[in-house]
Amino acid sequence: MVLDGMNPNYRTKHFAGAHSTTFTIKNNCPYTIWPATLTGQGQQISTGFELPSQATTTLDVTAPWSGRIWPRFVCSNADGKFTCNSGDCGSGDVACNGAGGAPPTTLAEFTLAAPGGKDFYDVSLVDGFNLPVDVTPQDGSDCSSTSCPVDINARCPPELLVKNTDGGTIGCKSACLAFNQPQYCCTGAYGSPQTCPPTGYSKFFKSNCPQAYSYAYDDTSSLFTCQAGANYAITFCP
Repeated sequence: MVLDGMNPNYRTKHFAGAHSTTFTIKNNCPYTIWPATLTGQGQQISTGFELPSQATTTLDVTAPWSGRIWPRFVCSNADGKFTCNSGDCGSGDVACNGAGGAPPTTLAEFTLAAPGGKDFYDVSLVDGFNLPVDVTPQDGSDCSSTSCPVDINARCPPELLVKNTDGGTIGCKSACLAFNQPQYCCTGAYGSPQTCPPTGYSKFFKSNCPQAYSYAYDDTSSLFTCQAGANYAITFCP
């Protein structure tokens, strides 16, 4: 999984030929969403914004950069406080201002211009799922896309369901979030790839979205690379 602390020396390394990467974010859902971002390292970008159905916006970031982008939906602004029933970051504002999203959230994660001159990117369901997403390198790049295009909410096991106030399903928890046990969270005695194999729950996520991270040590089939300098299209509800 692409994490903010992916390389402990990342902050102190210097890269020649810094470049700008453009994220083109489209809302293909039949309702408004409020995408949010969290920067791990590098230039700060817009941390939250409204995106109506079928609308597209762009975010430009100077690499090296690492961070994540996720969707928020079922949002409202009551008494001057903005909140979302799914993916809320707790800031009370449309902008998340450095706060992460409350799981379950579908994450698009990036480390741009990492040591070695590569971009790393993935779709992660380690924190659970709230909306489908596709990540595709652009501009004629021959790099692979990755996605979780399936509405997992519609087939989520009952013990993992997150319900909206109207009874509709707005998220599917990871087993780690639902049960907080080390065999699902890959912690304690299960804190290595050798001791934390896939579980029935992670296999459920993997069977629905084979390219996405289903648990912490799912790197082999879920972490993608591209040459530094690529641009990326991120589509929610592809």
